[in-house]
Amino acid sequence: MDVTGPGPLTNPTLELIARRSSTRTYDPAPLSGDERDAILHAALRAPTAGNMVLYSIIEVDEQATKDRLATLCDDQPFIAAAPWVLLFLADWQKWTDLFAASGVADIEADAPRTHVGHGDLMLACADAIIAAQTAVIAAESLGIGSCYIGDVIENGEQVAELLELPPHTFPAAMVCFGRPRKPRAPIGRYGRNLVHRDRYHRMTGAEMAEVARELGELHAPSGLPQGVTSYPQAVYRRKFASTFMAEMNRSAAWWIERWTRGER
Repeated sequence: MDVTGPGPLTNPTLELIARRSSTRTYDPAPLSGDERDAILHAALRAPTAGNMVLYSIIEVDEQATKDRLATLCDDQPFIAAAPWVLLFLADWQKWTDLFAASGVADIEADAPRTHVGHGDLMLACADAIIAAQTAVIAAESLGIGSCYIGDVIENGEQVAELLELPPHTFPAAMVCFGRPRKPRAPIGRYGRNLVHRDRYHRMTGAEMAEVARELGELHAPSGLPQGVTSYPQAVYRRKFASTFMAEMNRSAAWWIERWTRGER
């Protein structure tokens, strides 16, 4: 599969998706109210499980809050400089509150369900991320760049306190928006073995060697970092075994335990 361009069938939407890349350097000019409204309207039109809209969006406007998030999210100053920041929350809190206020106990022969589980969390995360990506594509169509911040999962206790997040919420995605300060070039994407037919196919030894070679050519054309001999080794050291991933995994466990316990 060729993932470098829109392919033989194309239209403006496919071309926009093909050329989009993350933006981390922003023109300081704020987005207009109409631009914000258009992006939010697109996000709210995204598909959602059972039409329950299992997400909420926090617009982060206060500079002090953006500054703090930039520190908590693995010290990334561009977050503080972004003209607009949206946090997409997986959110069952609004429904558990509605259930309690609506007297669901009155319609149950037995005790009503009160436990919010892992399946509820996964479904709500899907809703939130679908809405986030819809916002990203809408912004791109307006000439507004974006960058996902996965590190918002880190330092869970402090993020939850900063944003006053109740227990049945989870920061599924944070996205920075702003006009690119300089032209962007699409980042190469690797397509081999990503699309399977009917069943999952694990790579053979020969396939893994070829994938490692092609990944190195795509992402490290000037050579590998010192101390590694293949691109998978570089990813292991820089991502999988990094201190920030250790913190992310610790915080993810805290978020999930907090979600299922249901206590602030």
